[in-house]
Amino acid sequence: MNEREKENLARWSALIHKLLPFADAATDRLPLSRLLRLSMFQVSAGMALVLLTGTINRVAIVELGVSASLISFMVALPMVFAPLRTLLGHKSDNYVSAFGWRRGPFIWFGSMMQFGGLAILPFALLILSGDAVGPIWTGHVGAALAFLLIGAGLHMAQTAGLALATDIAPENVRPRVVALLYVMLLVGMGISAVIFGFLLRDFSQLKLIQIIQGAAVATFGLNLIALWKQEVQNRALTAPDRARKSFGEAWQQLIKTKDMPRLLTVIALGSVGFSMQDILLEPYGGEILSLSVSSTTMLTGLFSLGALIGFAIAAKRLSQGAQPFRLGGFGTLAGILAFSFVIMADPLHSTLLFQVGALLIGLSGGIFSVATLTAMMAYAQDHDAGIVIGAFGAVQATAAGGAIALGGFLRDGISYLANTGMLGPAFDRDIAGYTFVYHLEILILFVCLVAIGPLARQVSPTQPSTDKFGLPAFPG
Repeated sequence: MNEREKENLARWSALIHKLLPFADAATDRLPLSRLLRLSMFQVSAGMALVLLTGTINRVAIVELGVSASLISFMVALPMVFAPLRTLLGHKSDNYVSAFGWRRGPFIWFGSMMQFGGLAILPFALLILSGDAVGPIWTGHVGAALAFLLIGAGLHMAQTAGLALATDIAPENVRPRVVALLYVMLLVGMGISAVIFGFLLRDFSQLKLIQIIQGAAVATFGLNLIALWKQEVQNRALTAPDRARKSFGEAWQQLIKTKDMPRLLTVIALGSVGFSMQDILLEPYGGEILSLSVSSTTMLTGLFSLGALIGFAIAAKRLSQGAQPFRLGGFGTLAGILAFSFVIMADPLHSTLLFQVGALLIGLSGGIFSVATLTAMMAYAQDHDAGIVIGAFGAVQATAAGGAIALGGFLRDGISYLANTGMLGPAFDRDIAGYTFVYHLEILILFVCLVAIGPLARQVSPTQPSTDKFGLPAFPG
């Protein structure tokens, strides 16, 4: 190879590196092909989230006439397991196994729970639709069980999978690896939303059932590919006589770390502020703006696109030395603007304004997530990766689950009061319940700004000390 050919090869390599920002997460020990294969469990998780918080909840509320309170309760049911993510992470750190595997068993059983929930869900929907013989309460119980299994499987597989990624990745690229895995979650959501929206252009209950059954098979296949030959057997780590911290000791050590309680409070408030509308955005589009099932399902794609744009904006700002908590405050302010757009879509009769609002909710939530996750993952160097990832996931998922349930109940309650005339003639429309929730989210985001203020005023001890940041470097 002559000098000119070498120069051309170097230019092409630089171009590929620029176009594939996560290429520098790969190493000889962890090639990009193996890393992308591992990320498949996040793609399946994104697919399940689109089904639960997008397509199914809209169909159940609008087409099947199930109350938003009941659907919000079912969507929030998986969050019962959310506080256990910290314990799951700790257990996978200290798992006792004769085979030398710590993370694999948790990923496998989590995948089986996801598959089981998706397998049960179509039969529950058949009963809820009235097309099957049997009391309606069996459909409610079946749907609740399906949601519970899917959510529990997601928590278990994600916590162990992210911990496995930190195990097999060299220390200097771990933040990049975790970042790629979280981006793949959004990619899975975006692709799934587009596919589901295309398949549901002409909606029918049979098509929805077929989609859910296909998602169950895809989940099993993707997670099996992700897990295959990833974890190296290490019997020393799983030996029963190895010294281990108790969960209480590990948790006390983590929670006593400087600024950790306030950081977790900020994460909780932001999760509530951005998540209360999760099951209401698509019903709002269908019931208030008269959008089709396909159009409202595409909103999830816009949300995911906005989140990816938010990641890029946050990565650029952090590469320029931005303080992560101030960046989180900016994301919170952008969220306030996003919810204002959604509220104004109805009086202005603007579908475009509603779509822009959905995009901005994803963008602002993405910026907030990058900022808080950047701060959180900096603690992983002083603690086991499993418990740090578990703590973030537990706080975020618990807060989000409670917010989802509360949003549905508030929507139904305020709508009932408005329709019975108890709120006066100015609030006698179905939109009253939706706008009340969106205004409440704006208030909570203002409270989040108050909580993040003291952290933004100081030089953050959690500022990552990477020599290069950018999109491939932000911690997941």
